Amino acid sequence: MEPRPTPAACPSAQPDMENCRVFGVRHPGIDGPLTAYLDRSVEATPEVLAMAAPAPPTEVLRMAATCEESRCVHFDGEDCRLATRIVALLPPVVGVVPRCAIRADCRWHRQEGKAACVRCPQVVTFLPDASPALRLAATPDAGP
Repeated sequence: MEPRPTPAACPSAQPDMENCRVFGVRHPGIDGPLTAYLDRSVEATPEVLAMAAPAPPTEVLRMAATCEESRCVHFDGEDCRLATRIVALLPPVVGVVPRCAIRADCRWHRQEGKAACVRCPQVVTFLPDASPALRLAATPDAGP
């Protein structure tokens, strides 16, 4: 009997999602904010989430949680359309795949591979000053 694959992790999770954990922190970059990845993910406890104050945690922290699949507007029954749009619409922001504590379980990596990983550092779940390309990528009905 083959082992069951671990459930996919959504790398753009909300704090209230199942098994939510923090795997990165947003920091200002020369060309815009980027994610600095943690060596290991940490549980998204109320105390950890409070460290983002006065900003909302989703503006400062990158969180992963169990992919909600059919309960998510980005899931088409097989793939994450958000990952597809990120790869299609956003430029790579790093030349080397960054170290990442969730890669083994990450839905985006499982689906899009390195192409998602070199774009991932620019993604933040809530970003009021997002670029037009990032806003388009985050829009559920935006193709491709």
